Amino acid sequence: MIIAVLLFSFIIFIHEFGHFFTAKLSGIRVNEFAIGMGPKLWHVQKGETTYSLRAFPIGGFCAMEGEDEDSADDHAFNNRPVWKRILVVVMGAVMNIILGIVLMMILLGKQPAFSSTTIAKFTDHSAFQAAGLQVGDRFKNIDGYDINGDRDLSFALSIMNPSKTTIQVIRNGKLLTFDNVKLNTREVNGKKALVTDFYVAPIEKNPITLVQKSVQDTVSTVRLVWFSLVGMVTGKFGMKDVAGPVGAASMIGQAASIGLKQSFLAALNNIIMMMMLITVNLGVVNLLPLPALDGGRLLFLIVEGIRRKPINPKYEGLVNTAGFCLLMGLMVLVTFNDIVRLVTGKGLGA
Repeated sequence: MIIAVLLFSFIIFIHEFGHFFTAKLSGIRVNEFAIGMGPKLWHVQKGETTYSLRAFPIGGFCAMEGEDEDSADDHAFNNRPVWKRILVVVMGAVMNIILGIVLMMILLGKQPAFSSTTIAKFTDHSAFQAAGLQVGDRFKNIDGYDINGDRDLSFALSIMNPSKTTIQVIRNGKLLTFDNVKLNTREVNGKKALVTDFYVAPIEKNPITLVQKSVQDTVSTVRLVWFSLVGMVTGKFGMKDVAGPVGAASMIGQAASIGLKQSFLAALNNIIMMMMLITVNLGVVNLLPLPALDGGRLLFLIVEGIRRKPINPKYEGLVNTAGFCLLMGLMVLVTFNDIVRLVTGKGLGA
C-alpha cells in the first residue's frame, strides 16, 4: 500500500509540475507547490515559493499569485496574457499524458513485435470468416467504435453484442460493411463471452514503430476513458465501476500481487500498466469543463479570449467555490465507495 501511495503521489507530482514549470517559464509567481492535501507535514522556502508535503495523498496543488483573485503584482497569474494562462492550465494534463506515453513505451519495448488490426488467419469454424471477412482485411469499426489499433480492437470486441453486430473493414482500399453478424460465444462465469476465432498480423518492432505504437495505444486509452465517462453519464456504468485514490492504490497492490505469482518482472509490468491507466485518466478527467477542475478554468479563459475581457472574478469565484464543494463531496463519496469495496468486495450499487 505504501508503494501504491508513493506511485500515486508521483503521478500527482508530474501533473502539478506541469503547471509549475510552465508558470515559471511564463513569469508567473508561484506561492506554493504542494503534494498532498490537508495539514503540512514538511515544507521549505526557496525564493518566492514554498515547497510542501501535506498529510493526505489524494491530490496536490500549484498555488499561483492572482490565480483565484485579482492581484496588482506584475507577475500574478491574472496579469499574464490569456494564451500563457491557457498554457499553464493545460500543461498539467499534458504532462500526465506524456507520462502515459513514456510508460507505454516501457511496456511495449519489452515485446518482440506488436499486434496489428489486420486479419492474418482464421481458426476452424470461424464465425468471422463465415460472415464474409477475409485474410488481409483491416478492422475499421465495430458497432460504431472506430478501430485505429489493436487496443481499440480488443475494447470494441469486449463491449460488442455477439448476437448482432456491425463490422466494417478495409479491403484493397475499400470500406466494406457486414451487418447483423452473429459470432461464436462461450460461457464464462455464467455469462456469454465472445470467441475471437481469428489472428492478427504482427508489426515489426523498431524505434519508429515503438514510438508510433506507444502514441497510438495512449490515444486509444484516452478514447476509452472518454467512452467510460459517457457511459457513466448515460447510466451504462455505475458506482461499482468507479475508483478513487484508495481504489487506485488497492488496484496497484492487487496488480503487483498477481504479477508476483508469476515473476517480479510480471509484477513490475502490471504496476506500470496501472500507472499508465491512472495518469491518462487523471489527464483526461482534469480537462473536463467542470468547475474546480483545470477544464473549468480553461473554459473561462477561452471565453475571456473570445470576449477580450475577463469574466467578473466574483462570478468565477462563486462558480469555482461551488464546483470545489461538489468535487470534495464526490471525492468523499468515491473514497467511501473504495472503502466499501475493500471491505465487502463490492462497490456501492453493486
